[in-house]
Amino acid sequence: MNSFLAIDQGTTSSRAIVFNSELEVVTESQKEYQLTHPNNGWVEADPCLILDTVQETITNVLNNYDGVISSCGITNQRETTIIWSKLTGKSIYPAIIWQDRRTNKLCEELKNLNHETMIKDKTGLVLDPYFSATKIKWILDNVPNARQEAEGGNLLFGTVDSFLLFNLSKEKNHLTDVTNASRTMLFNINTMEWDKDLLELFDIPVSMMPEVRSCDSNFGTLVQNEKEIAITGVIGDQQAALVGQGCFESGSMKSTYGTGCFLMVNTKNEIIKTNEGLLTTVGYKMNDEVAYALEGSIYSCGTTIQWLRDKMKFFESAKQSEAFLNPEGGSNNVHFLPAFNGLAAPYWNSDVRAGFYGITQNSSIEDMVTAAFKSICYQTKDITNILEGYDISINSLLVDGGMTSNETFCQVLSDVLQKEILKPNNAESTALGACIVSQVGFGMNLSDISIKHGKKITPSLKLKDAYGSDYLSWKTYIESSIG
Repeated sequence: MNSFLAIDQGTTSSRAIVFNSELEVVTESQKEYQLTHPNNGWVEADPCLILDTVQETITNVLNNYDGVISSCGITNQRETTIIWSKLTGKSIYPAIIWQDRRTNKLCEELKNLNHETMIKDKTGLVLDPYFSATKIKWILDNVPNARQEAEGGNLLFGTVDSFLLFNLSKEKNHLTDVTNASRTMLFNINTMEWDKDLLELFDIPVSMMPEVRSCDSNFGTLVQNEKEIAITGVIGDQQAALVGQGCFESGSMKSTYGTGCFLMVNTKNEIIKTNEGLLTTVGYKMNDEVAYALEGSIYSCGTTIQWLRDKMKFFESAKQSEAFLNPEGGSNNVHFLPAFNGLAAPYWNSDVRAGFYGITQNSSIEDMVTAAFKSICYQTKDITNILEGYDISINSLLVDGGMTSNETFCQVLSDVLQKEILKPNNAESTALGACIVSQVGFGMNLSDISIKHGKKITPSLKLKDAYGSDYLSWKTYIESSIG
């Protein structure tokens, strides 16, 4: 039986998992690391620490598994930006995490110069600090000698996948895949190549950019624990979850509830662009076929629960939060604005910050926790409302990510959306997606790969009106906060 290694490099932790050919977990390892916030709206991490946690988890699983591993797949947090020396592989500045908002002023300047439409037409993205392009420009403009070194061909840019490939592959490859490239705001999703106009706009030398390949390509050879493993798959984390959930047909969709929340629907070969803040992106490219997708991005999901745990001290573990969540959604008219680093779809506002509304002397911890959970559900409803406006029918929603282990949250989500929720047997669909693309790259047929779905959650009709009214009240609060 063939076995496959999946590397899942996330925003706050790295994981390595060995799957068998039936997509069952054989062994796994996870290691957390810390983010830093040097200034308001800034989010950074040490690239060496990211690399170390990846290597440690790989070592752990290889020590626990003495079988033959056929190939490896990598999935990663997207948009996070690293620039490093071609000679040493060392970064010249901390990794600027996707949540970082420091380049908001630059984005506003570019909007005022009427570049927004051109960027959206070429990339499918909104002009926002979320994406890599303005992060790259900021590093080149603010790190001493960085621009001169870049123009001299001595520096390389990459999202986390590229940084890992360069440092982990025997060949020191400087590569990426189409999904990660499509999140840089420098990749033309119509021509499927780096765009000269965008590189010129952001003043980025093309010599810095990695070669772009299909998700199921040969990306080099991983060398670890005296073993050599072919890397036959790379895919961004949300697209990996799309694959991991088996969303291969037009209209099939998933929603991942991890650090952030990302709802993605497969549109196959159709590039659908909306006017309501959803992103058009590359879903995957396998077997020489490109599938596009529509995505709704939510910045604060698991980070909200983490904040309630670590900063507010409402509970000691994320699991304990379920006890504070009202299963019928009652929060005593308390609402939460989930904007620690601004709001993403459909608002795209970098300036607004988080807050509670409606707190009185009668408000309780349960009210505040329930309001926080509902804000995640209501943001999801914002996105599904837009999709349905484009005649994309939603009969059920496939969900995954760490938060879906909270049964009460999943029921509240179903009740808010009034949609059937399907949970996979393996909640970590991102790692599963990395495994699947590596299997395809290894030579397996996608039709032969069986993805099993688990529990089905149905909505309570009796709560439909109450949630509908509460959602409108929450949305009024959000819109008034944005101003």
